[in-house]
Parts: sequence; C-alpha cells; structure tokens
Amino acid sequence: MNFEVWLTRIGKSPKTAKNYSGAIAGGLSTWAAEAGLVKQSLHELKTTDDFRCVAKALRQLAIYDARNTRGKGMYSAALNTYADYIADVTQNDLEQDLSQIVKDDALTDTEKATLVNTRIGQGQFRKQLIEQWGGCAVTGYRDTRFLVASHIKPWSVADNRERLDPFNGLLLLPNLDKVFDLGYISFEASGKIRISEELEDLSFLGISTAMIVPLEKQHQDYMAYHRDVEFKH
Repeated sequence: MNFEVWLTRIGKSPKTAKNYSGAIAGGLSTWAAEAGLVKQSLHELKTTDDFRCVAKALRQLAIYDARNTRGKGMYSAALNTYADYIADVTQNDLEQDLSQIVKDDALTDTEKATLVNTRIGQGQFRKQLIEQWGGCAVTGYRDTRFLVASHIKPWSVADNRERLDPFNGLLLLPNLDKVFDLGYISFEASGKIRISEELEDLSFLGISTAMIVPLEKQHQDYMAYHRDVEFKH
C-alpha cells in the first residue's frame, strides 16, 4: 500500500493525501538528497528508526524551516504521518528490538528474558504498572485485561535500566496507548493532557481536553522527554 492510499484509509481527504504524498516524494526528498541524508528519495528508508533519524536532520535545514512556515506546517505534518505509515505497514519495530536483545552478549540469559517479556508487554514491568496505577492511568478503568503497559520514554531510545523502570511507564487503554505512543498526546508536568493540533476527531478516540494523569516526581524526566521529543508539535 503506497503512502497516498494509506492516508485516505486513515481518514485524510484526497487533497491532503495528495499534498502529503507529494511533499515526501518531492520537496522533502530533494532537500534530504541535497543535504546528503539520502541518496535519492525518502522512499529508500525502510525502518522507522532510519526515517526518524533523517527526519530529525531535515527539520534542522533552513529551507525546511522556511517552506514549512510558509506552508503552515504542512511539511511537518507530512513527515509525522510518513513515520506513522512506515511503522504501520512494516510492523518491524518489535522484531528489531527483540533481535537486538537476543544478540546482546553483555546480557545474561535471565536479563534477556526479562527484557523480552517487558518489550512484548508481559512480565514484571507490566505487573509493577498494574500495582502502581491500579487501572488506566488516565481514565481509571480497572479491568487490566484491556490495558496496555506503555513506555513514556520509548523503548528504542531508552537504556536497559529505563526500560525496566516502572516510573517510565503508564498503564493505558489501547486507544490512549496508541495516540500517546505515536506522539499525538502527551502530558504536562502538572499531568494535564497536551493534544497535538494534528490529531483529528478527538471524540471518536475518546480523548478529552479535561484528561489528566497523576504524575509522581519520578515520572517527570521521562515525561519531559516525551513532550520535547516524541510529541508532534
């Protein structure tokens, strides 16, 4: 499924889908190639990690800043949704993370098992989040069968200590977990929800501007990272 088709399937208008797809294939790829970030096109990038690295560098270019301002954030939105597209159509993040754990010779078999269980949402990390929150950290919903153990500072950029730290976690309903993981919502130091301007149809997602999460002091550095780096401004 190409990017433009994927965009229409997630609810973007045909005009928006065409604009975002054109931005990725056109200007953004050209600027990335001219800056030596890719050989020819952003379509060369097949993993979310590779794309995010290039996208971060792209955002530092003067031409990107100027054109994105003129386009009222269209290039930023195109980059954000293309990262989501790669993650959705490849579904390779979990496989890559598990492979890295298994290949890490610095870890004992017990440490590897603990990290694998944590990465797939099982094990001690999930148990600790259930004990800590008692239910969804945002809504209070208590049936843990339907709740997801979500990392605040993402697995891909956390060290092994942070990956196992329960204060780097929220227990969330799946709808909240997904939008949090993708950076469309975050939380202020006070716990008040922050919602990206790119997130549409809040009511259908069960998201409200009144939502709040009771954060402890130990959560703050992790959440600050999420607001600064993961949140789609």
